[in-house]
Amino acid sequence: MKIQQLVILFCLTASIVTAEPIEVTDAHGETVVIHSAKRIVSLNGSTTEILFALDVGENVVGCDASSTYPKHAKETLPSIGYQYRLNAEGILSLRPTLVIGRADVKPPQVIEQLRMAGVTVLLFKEPRTFEEAKQRLITIGKAVDRQEQATALISALEKDIETLKSKVTSRQNQPKLKALFLYLRGPQTAFVLGKDSGPGAMLELVGATNAAGKITGTKPMTGEAVIAAQPDVYVLFESGLKSIGGVEGLLKVPGLAQTPAGRDKRVVAMDGLYLSGFGPRCGKAALDLFRGIYESEGHFVVKGE
Repeated sequence: MKIQQLVILFCLTASIVTAEPIEVTDAHGETVVIHSAKRIVSLNGSTTEILFALDVGENVVGCDASSTYPKHAKETLPSIGYQYRLNAEGILSLRPTLVIGRADVKPPQVIEQLRMAGVTVLLFKEPRTFEEAKQRLITIGKAVDRQEQATALISALEKDIETLKSKVTSRQNQPKLKALFLYLRGPQTAFVLGKDSGPGAMLELVGATNAAGKITGTKPMTGEAVIAAQPDVYVLFESGLKSIGGVEGLLKVPGLAQTPAGRDKRVVAMDGLYLSGFGPRCGKAALDLFRGIYESEGHFVVKGE
């Protein structure tokens, strides 16, 4: 079905919606008016997780490839592909009344096509603090008329944050460990993520020193730079560690065995969405990261299930 036909079909469907409109603010400070959340397409994993946690999973009619939690979402929902390679026709074929995702989704013209078709689109900047994570929960909760559920999720998150603060405070007189996050996809794809990334922000929140230093964004990893950084702990996505052949494979990468982390085989591997998504589980993820860095020895794995 061509995109023009999908636009006509969508407009006919949307015209029968009579729900009381809800107003929220998006990533750009613009007011977004939501008339219906009956058919939602999620453009990224953390949004999908939030929607299911808010108990509106039955309204989600499609999600992107990063939606790995809850597991049944990816297994049962139609996929719209990857959030940085969106296709307007595929999204419109699901007849959404609301599309929610990250502000940096690509290509941007797809978002314009959706809006021109009459679809309400709500985009957020990715949180890098607990406060930003809570604010996103509040806004999405309001957008889908689940404020009470959002409040409950925030209360649970705040308990985890308080536990984490207590742990971090308890070791304030001890040296911080240096942790380096490595993004790996096999031996030929290796990057270091800076302080402005999700994992980089998490390292700061749990009281570790980011061994990437002042690096921002994503930079190719070199053995020389890793040796110079002398990290105490390597942190990776679990899928990345698996792609390199586990800890033994990791330490075969030039330079990685020649650091305190390499010599002691100090490796923390966590599910990617769990570690970096800043969704409803981000407090628990931070606690697990703290345990991996400060309360464990050797190889520490968290699946985030």
